[in-house]
Amino acid sequence: MSYVADPSSSDGEFNRDTDYIDTRITADGRDGYPVEPGRYRLIVARACPWANRTIIVRRLLGLEDVLSIGFCGPTHDERSWTFDLDPGEVDPVLGIHYLRDAYNARIPDYPKGVTVPALVDIESGQVVTNDYAQITLDFSTEWSAHHRAGAPQLYPEPLRAEIDEVAERVYTEINNGVYRCGFAGSQRAYERAYDRLFTALDWLEERLSGQRFLVGDTITEADVRLFTTLARFDPVYHGHFKTNRQKLAEFPALWAYARDLFQTPGFGDTIDFVQIKQHYYLVHSDINPTGVVPKGPDLSNWLTPHGREALGGKPFGDGTPPGPTREGERVPEGHSAG
Repeated sequence: MSYVADPSSSDGEFNRDTDYIDTRITADGRDGYPVEPGRYRLIVARACPWANRTIIVRRLLGLEDVLSIGFCGPTHDERSWTFDLDPGEVDPVLGIHYLRDAYNARIPDYPKGVTVPALVDIESGQVVTNDYAQITLDFSTEWSAHHRAGAPQLYPEPLRAEIDEVAERVYTEINNGVYRCGFAGSQRAYERAYDRLFTALDWLEERLSGQRFLVGDTITEADVRLFTTLARFDPVYHGHFKTNRQKLAEFPALWAYARDLFQTPGFGDTIDFVQIKQHYYLVHSDINPTGVVPKGPDLSNWLTPHGREALGGKPFGDGTPPGPTREGERVPEGHSAG
């Protein structure tokens, strides 16, 4: 993902490059990549909100036994994300240090930014797709034969139109809106982005004052997409991206909603606040040239009672929460709240 103001924009507005490798892994294999247990590896970085979505959905749906996962470190340079956390700094399944190698295996001299998440075909070593928005939808639909018993319906057909509508506004105004503030190239562009962001957050505050989840009575894809931005708001975006009208903790309904999700298995147990702060404050050297990573904020308040049960609804509906996080996939001790 390109983290710069669009040079074609006369007022310094940030525009995200959204041209991804859009090949899909499907049940019928119509793009040449059928769903097959053990064939693919999901490459993520805990620091990245877009990758964090896939970690959450894979865990909620119980796809751990059919889709392995590899973790890049929290920082990268202009070339690539790297497997800094593994022995020898090499992914133990793909045998590579630079994720770019998997991109180049698919498209020689891959001309765009190397992004996470990415689904890699293990045998060929080639990236199949990095289309993060489609990946999680396909986990819910195309991979359904491999869902765990009791898995939630994150993208139920009767609610898809509303989920899509809410998720689109969440993406344009909030998920991408914080970046529009942080990478604005002029005062005017920043203030316009700031106003758009907080208009959308006010809309969410009102919506979530009367309902527990964004759409329907259970967690859906829309909640996953919003949560990863909310988890980063106070530790990073409020200061680093200048989204400082107020903290998340100063929105009564939105903050209670975020805590509700954080305390739901599959959400908060994927959040690594240490890596999140390292990523933003070290990689974005144009915004933070000293490379100093802030010590705060205090994160213990994520575990305080939220009271959202009074609004009704159940996170997993008639299903069940996922079991404990697998060995080797747990957030390191001391990296999360508490």
